[in-house]
Parts: sequence; C-alpha cells; structure tokens
Amino acid sequence: MKITEVIPWLVKVDRVYWGEFLFVEVRTDEGISGWGEITTTTKPANRAVAAILRQLNDLIVGDDPTRIEQIWHKIFRSFTYMGSRGAASHVVSGIDIALWDIVGKLRGVPIYELLGGAVRDDVLIYTHPDQSKFTSKEGVIAEIKRITDSGHTGIKFDPFPTYEQRASEPHGYLDGYLSKKGEREAAELTELIRQTAGPEVEILIDAHGRFDVPTAVRLCRSLEEAGQIDWFEEPVPVESYHALRQVREKVSAAISVGERLHTRWECIPILENELADYLMPDVTWTGGISELKKIATLAEAYYVPISPHDASGPINVTAGAHVMMTVPNFYRIETSDCDLSHYDPIIETPLDNSGGRIHLSRAPGLGITMNMDYLRANVFEGFGERS
Repeated sequence: MKITEVIPWLVKVDRVYWGEFLFVEVRTDEGISGWGEITTTTKPANRAVAAILRQLNDLIVGDDPTRIEQIWHKIFRSFTYMGSRGAASHVVSGIDIALWDIVGKLRGVPIYELLGGAVRDDVLIYTHPDQSKFTSKEGVIAEIKRITDSGHTGIKFDPFPTYEQRASEPHGYLDGYLSKKGEREAAELTELIRQTAGPEVEILIDAHGRFDVPTAVRLCRSLEEAGQIDWFEEPVPVESYHALRQVREKVSAAISVGERLHTRWECIPILENELADYLMPDVTWTGGISELKKIATLAEAYYVPISPHDASGPINVTAGAHVMMTVPNFYRIETSDCDLSHYDPIIETPLDNSGGRIHLSRAPGLGITMNMDYLRANVFEGFGERS
C-alpha cells in the first residue's frame, strides 16, 4: 500500500463561530482513504496550514501509510529549521490521525484497539453552554438546565466580560487587566451557574490565557468564593512558565493548561515543574493520535490527568476519544455543545454522546464516514479535490 495524495478540505459549516472546518484526506493506491482534522481558531491560520498540507504531497506520496511513526518524524523533522511547533505540529497531527484511520480500516478494528485496547467502555465529557443566550438571568438558567437535563455533568465557560477588550483582541492578551466591575460580573455569573447546575456538576473556568499575574490571581480567588470552581484554565499567556507558577502558588483552584502546548517536549516542563493539575492537549494540534498517547503516558508517571481540548469538528472529538479509551489517567474530553447534531450533515452516522459520554462504535478506524456530497458542495474554492 502506498500514499497517493494528500487533500486539504476547508469546508463551510454552520454553528461554529469561525464558520469552517479543516479536514485532511490521505488517499492510497488500494482505495482506502484516511481522514484527519486540523481546524484552527482563525481563518488565516486554516488557510496557511491547508497550503502546507498541499506541499506534503511532495514529501510523503509513495510512502507506506502503515509506517506511522516513521512518517510522523519525516514530516516533523522537515520543519526543524523554521520551528517544529505550531503549524508544523498541526500538519503532523492531521496526517497522523488519517494514517491511524487507514491502518484501522486495513485491519478491520477501531483505532483504540490498535493502541492497546480499551480501559473503559465510554468517554466522559465536559461541554460548553451557548453564551450568546446569557443575556438575562432567565437565559442563563435555561441554557444550563438544557445541558444538565441532557445528562452532562461537566460545564466549561468563560465568565469574563469581553466588552472591556478591543474588538481585534477578543481572546488575546494586551494589558492583561480586568476591572473590578468585570470581576464582579464574572463572579455573579459563576455563582448563578453553580446554583443552577447544583453541587455535583463540575464547573470549569476558561481564562483563555489573557490576564497578567495579579489579575489572574484576583479573578481566580473571586470565582473560588463565588462558585466552588473545579479548575481555572490558562490563567496567564502560555509563554511564561514563571507567570504560571506565581498564579499556581497563590490560588486554591486546580490549574489546567495544554491546548496551546505542542508535542511532548512542551508538556515536559509543565510536569517537571509541577505547574498544572490537568493537561489538556488538543489531538489536532499537539501531534495527532501518536503524540496524544505519548503525552498521556508521560503525565501518567506524574499522576496528572489528561483532559483533551477537542471541540472543533467531529474528527477532532472522535480522534481524542479513541486515545482516551486507552488512557488510565483520564478526566474528561471536551465537546463544543451537549447537542452534537450540527455535525450530522458532515458525517454519515451521528456521534453518540448520550448521557454526557462519547460512545464509540466498533467500526474500523475512526469509525467515521464523511459525507462527500456535503464536502464537495461546501468546500472553499481552491481546496478539496483537484479538478
């Protein structure tokens, strides 16, 4: 078996704030295609990564797709002089997921069976509310009840007002500050969500890495008092381990980081320096299925749970779930909503997240069949199959 083509599919989608998913198809000479995903959080990044994927045709066409580890290093090391994190680890991720999908299909087993077999029957979820509905107290209550009534027991949200931030920096870092008014509003929202969800639901806070040290400490302490929060995610920008340490030493809440950490090498300092209680790498950014499994094994040696940041497209969620089926030190996996029906037009069989858990099928590979009619009808010009 040989790889014959690498195809980036940049596809228009609804109910996603950036309006698109970036999938990658790896075709072979035996008619088996594997699928991966890379979807980033900005349109320029999606297009840049998709352009790099096109160039991989010159690098890996003709290779044996079952030699996953060899191809991983071949791609990764080809970027060593420009920096092998970020865009490089993104394209590695998409190809790696697709290769595991091919091997699973070739051998007739789901990917988790190739990774050592399951240690659990399903994968516990945390999910997000639709914060556009948080325009009133009644709206917040109704949205949280929608989630808890569906059987989900973990909710993550960003309670910090965005009106104080510049329009060009919706989740960015500029001065790192939030006013006392913003702090009060965040605490009131968190308290309301805790009261509505009840004491048994995990409440997870996402700070999106946009605060300086004193602001992060102040906000975390305020939310600890208001809502009995279960983690405080990315309190400061990811570039400074020193800043993360300062926050960690001054708050009581568990700290979670990892969605912007690429590969095992960037996770090692977090573990060695005891900077986080949870690691949350994204399978489509950190290096794929191969790398997520390795990071989880590293974290297991420190007894740090893994909780993948996997909330873009259906391949993202499913690939992370396959790895987590095999990982002892697992907490929860992320989904974008408690209702995943917005994926249904893209895939032939809906994902099963009943009862707040991902239930993977016994179908080979990822267990996903892409709806090619939808992809062809919604692909952006210049992407997808060449005419």
